[in-house]
Amino acid sequence: MARKEGGSRPMKSTDIETFEQGNDPVPYHPIQNPGLEEHVERYSDAEPAVANRVARQIIAMLALSMLCSILFVVVYFGVPKDLIVEFGPFHSNAQSVLLGLTGGLAVSLIGFSTIHWAKQLMNDTEVIDHRDPIASSDEDHEEMAGAWQAGVEDSGIGRRKVIGGMLAGAAGLVAIPAVVSLADMGPHPGKGTRAATIEKTIWAEGVKLVNDITWKPIKASEMEIGQMINAEPENLEPLAHEDHVEFHRARAKAAIIIVRMNPDSIKVPESRKDWQVNGILAYSKICTHVGCPISLWEQKSHHLLCPCHQSTFDLGDSGVVVFGPAARSLPQLPITVDTEGYLVARSDFTVPVGPSYFERDSRDDYKKGDN
Repeated sequence: MARKEGGSRPMKSTDIETFEQGNDPVPYHPIQNPGLEEHVERYSDAEPAVANRVARQIIAMLALSMLCSILFVVVYFGVPKDLIVEFGPFHSNAQSVLLGLTGGLAVSLIGFSTIHWAKQLMNDTEVIDHRDPIASSDEDHEEMAGAWQAGVEDSGIGRRKVIGGMLAGAAGLVAIPAVVSLADMGPHPGKGTRAATIEKTIWAEGVKLVNDITWKPIKASEMEIGQMINAEPENLEPLAHEDHVEFHRARAKAAIIIVRMNPDSIKVPESRKDWQVNGILAYSKICTHVGCPISLWEQKSHHLLCPCHQSTFDLGDSGVVVFGPAARSLPQLPITVDTEGYLVARSDFTVPVGPSYFERDSRDDYKKGDN
């Protein structure tokens, strides 16, 4: 079958010589192959003094990159987070600006130095690269290994070991700012930190239970059987005016629900006889699965359903899990009444609230069968 003019075919090894000479014996390109352009020697190749000057420039950039990485850490720990700098009509946080400058320069200088190295010092010989099959043969692997070795030799790394060492040092130090920045994710979750933060709320003995919307104290005598109230500790409200961040942290952990059930229809273990007031019980509002807020209350079954993943807790049986992925009971807040009949906490929660985590010892959680 005759091949159409202007069609295409794979390049064969016999075509390489004619390709390099600018001849195209078979018209498989729209235009004749112009061949390789005449090689022009670089100034840095012709003048050793220029090459040495370029090498010094590369070393200087890598040294500056290393210095910027160190300065990033100094700025992170040494510059106050509330320091503000002025830029004419504009202003910004000084630490953020300096971290951006030092971190950005540390990475950018590595990039600039490697580009300068490749353009001025690495091998500048033009080569022809042919397309190969997707699957590689053993011969191709050997050829690739040889090409890699040739590339290493062309880079001049063997003759310019100072550049290689500086590049390795800069690349290693530039990782330090990224590692240091991880500290902003929060305190290290050691046992002591957990005990003082996520395992503790602002509930304490004598703190009143108040409505989470009106902040009004809740009187035990005013609650009806079957009623559920979303509540917070009375000492949370002042934080809303003093420390906005701390307010939301405390609120997320201290949120509770209060329910009243017929005392004859619930199971109260002996160890929790004084945790409730005539069928009124208080539980954490935060699901022990992944921390979703819960408020879907079924009066007849005494079940509380989490809307996220359908974990279901029996509030009539000390908050045990009856369905879903939650792994532990809903923490119960011990409550009583004060001299005026208002509901108050007897103490903080006896176990951590919120999602479970692998380090937490859950031996003190209430389990089915403890009645």
